Amino acid sequence: MKRHLKAVLRNTLHGAQRILSGNGLDLFPIRGPIKRYNRKKFSYDAKAALNTALLALPQGMAYAAIAELPIHYGILSSAICAIVAPFFASSRFTILGPTNSTAFMVFSFFAAASGTLGKAPVEYMPLLVLMVGVLSVIGAVFKVADLLQYVSRSVLVGYITGAALLILTNQLKHVLGIAEPMSQGASASTFFAIIEKIGALWDSYQWQPMLLGGLTLTLYLALQKKFSTLPNFAISLAVSAVTGWALKQYVAGFENISTFTPLHLDHLVLRMPDINMEDISTLMAVAFAVAFLASLENSVMAKSLASRSGDRTDVNQDMLSVGMSNIATSFLAAMPSSGSLTRSALNYESQAKSRFASIFCGLLCLAGFYVMVKLPVVENIPKTSLAALVIGIAISLFKWKNIRICLRSTPDDALVIITTFAATLLTRLDYAIFIGVGLSITLFLRKASKPHLVEYEINDEGSLQELDAKNKRQIPAISIVHVEGDLFFGAADLFLTQIQRTIADDNLKCIILRLKNARHLDATSVLALDELIKDTRKKGVHVLVSGATREVYEVLKKSGVLQTLQQGCIREEGETNLFMYFRGNPNISTRDALIRAQQLIGTKDADIKIFFDPNKEKEGK
Repeated sequence: MKRHLKAVLRNTLHGAQRILSGNGLDLFPIRGPIKRYNRKKFSYDAKAALNTALLALPQGMAYAAIAELPIHYGILSSAICAIVAPFFASSRFTILGPTNSTAFMVFSFFAAASGTLGKAPVEYMPLLVLMVGVLSVIGAVFKVADLLQYVSRSVLVGYITGAALLILTNQLKHVLGIAEPMSQGASASTFFAIIEKIGALWDSYQWQPMLLGGLTLTLYLALQKKFSTLPNFAISLAVSAVTGWALKQYVAGFENISTFTPLHLDHLVLRMPDINMEDISTLMAVAFAVAFLASLENSVMAKSLASRSGDRTDVNQDMLSVGMSNIATSFLAAMPSSGSLTRSALNYESQAKSRFASIFCGLLCLAGFYVMVKLPVVENIPKTSLAALVIGIAISLFKWKNIRICLRSTPDDALVIITTFAATLLTRLDYAIFIGVGLSITLFLRKASKPHLVEYEINDEGSLQELDAKNKRQIPAISIVHVEGDLFFGAADLFLTQIQRTIADDNLKCIILRLKNARHLDATSVLALDELIKDTRKKGVHVLVSGATREVYEVLKKSGVLQTLQQGCIREEGETNLFMYFRGNPNISTRDALIRAQQLIGTKDADIKIFFDPNKEKEGK
């Protein structure tokens, strides 16, 4: 039996390796670093891991609080993701775990859908995180991460800014001591709904949590300003926990300060996610949004660190690590993981040498969890203190320089950041991210879908040059149009419109399309070309194609448009309306097309000679 299981496991791993390697991915990229590991790297990695764990542990608690999950979810997710991700990542500095943006997206979804769900949010989390992981792995296999470069950075800046404002606003309920009345009635998930509910409960504000939370936030901000290299989050949380305990014991009025429930070793138990189709349907949209956001965050963070370290990064390999780490944590204390910029940057600045620093960090987080189980730590942490520290993190997310750059760079960037930011305040965050991405891609396609068309002529020296608007064509019946740019579906109509303006000239009898620099022909653009050929032919105007690359030829041949183009040609006698690009002399195909054009219109007025100087870049277009 054991031998059979080993064989099944071995065959499964070999199959997975074949699938991943066929898509440029490595199932275990950690093999090389293991062979090259030594004692010197270990000493650097151990130091970096300690620094990072002191941040990861309390941050995990904070992000669980943002998602309104039990805080052990954040601690264990920080540990498991930091251990699992390095086995699959391309970057050696990234630290994966819960992040504020993904945590609040989870909160936003469950708060908005609370009236329609049949179970508590925490019961959905294992399945949600498993779905995020599976979607990320599928995305890595199909190289979806390569497409993330087409998403404007303004989307991420707008989303994070809006999420930071929402996080700050939502955590005020703990600082003001109104968390319990806020939880009654319909949940508030958008910015204005939260503000309205907080304002309506002004007579329930309590000064005790406001005082303790205010002192904690002041301490944290002061430490960040004076001693930014210290683990100030952990220090502030520890000081506030001791202060809160003392106030509860010795000062009247503080005995009712809310704290967290104790941790238990039972929290670290392997559990299978409850999978059913109805829940999958309910969670699909938010799972897509979280997977997209996690991969986008991780990609931006990995590239940022790679630019500082000089390393090369593979965004699809890193997307695989996001997927595998989420799958792993879905069987424990499930909470979505992503690349943490703060923890990863600290890992790099702490002089980590390899990906093992992340693994050591995860192990230290597990040790920290065990200590918190054995010692009365968590049950003495005031909720107002952790909320105040979350507010401190939210304040740091307002990157005014990035916001200013996005607002001032181009009108499109300004529109994207403003729209994304507004969407985060007005609707669920999983909707907001797709609104921003949709607008960003729409604006990109609008720019990309503008092919550049220039009419050319042959000068007295036999070289191609742009036709001056003041001059007339050498042969009024023949027009040479150079087409440059993308001719995918978004550009097809514009291409057709511009060509139709050219052939509106009653004197024109033949048009030569130079397609050497035309790229990405698809079904839409080919249909437009087919329509153009047929319409012009009805008007007695011939269409020829010169400078056709192998890519253009294959698309025209497979689509059947080549047959339409060649109608009327006596192929047995060598007649053709398509002239292929010749690298030795890029203009020779245009010369041959001109000869063919004169045959079609019955003239030999032009003395056609083509000269090509390879040193002149303009003539080599």
